[in-house]
Amino acid sequence: MNNMNKKETQLILNQLGVRPNKKLGQNFLLNKSIVLKVISESNILDDEVILEIGPGLGALTEELVKLRNKIYSFEIDSKLFQYLADKFTENENLELINKDILKAEIPPHDIVISNIPYSITGPIFEKVFYKERSPRGVLIIENSLAERIFSKNTYRTFSRITVSFNAFMEPIKKHKISRFNFIPTPKIELALVLVKPRENIDQFLLVERQRRFFLRFVAGIMPYKNKNLVNAVNLFLKQEEIKDFLKADIHDLIKNTKFSNQKIAQFEVDEIIELSKSIYAFIYG
Repeated sequence: MNNMNKKETQLILNQLGVRPNKKLGQNFLLNKSIVLKVISESNILDDEVILEIGPGLGALTEELVKLRNKIYSFEIDSKLFQYLADKFTENENLELINKDILKAEIPPHDIVISNIPYSITGPIFEKVFYKERSPRGVLIIENSLAERIFSKNTYRTFSRITVSFNAFMEPIKKHKISRFNFIPTPKIELALVLVKPRENIDQFLLVERQRRFFLRFVAGIMPYKNKNLVNAVNLFLKQEEIKDFLKADIHDLIKNTKFSNQKIAQFEVDEIIELSKSIYAFIYG
């Protein structure tokens, strides 16, 4: 694979009748050095199964198939899928799947390598990583999201994705990537991130109903990270349409825990997990 310039890439897209879809996050990687960086950082073992999400024109796929590992590659665009099927017809280690990964059953895998569609990064994280026995990940994502994942103690970047991601995964390394290595050129800066599953995921999060509650809880309180705990929880309960409890009940609950009524942004990730467990017990008994 050589670097493809924008004109060559646009010509292929025109021949395929593909107009890059912003909703699908279609930004195609041009730079071979970035592809090789992704492969190098992946440190893929011989027996590891690879999941690729959104291969596009196959820039990463072209190098991955050389490793001889089993690869499952999900491409939602039917025209790109057919292009890839023709391009990699002789690569028996590659299984192309023309499905929406958010709706599909994903085969077992050990590592995710992907230039993730930026518009659905959050839902992909939830589907692929927020579970027991998560895979490793070597991912190109929006740089602002990378900063939120890696900066757990900075008010500006402390957010919903900071808490939810770090409850299940451990960020390892981050490299910034120029947006001018893609076509169409995205308006955002990008980053290559390496992540691995946490060694000890709280058992509360491994039960589906409780995990879904935790993710709702985080989504419900983080918009109010500048409010104190009681007020944020009160707003969450209203959002959940849980009307059986008064604000005084929440005060009493917090008083009986080890937590103080401080601002949400002052809590650690693991403390928010513990809080979600207390609130879950408070609601459901």
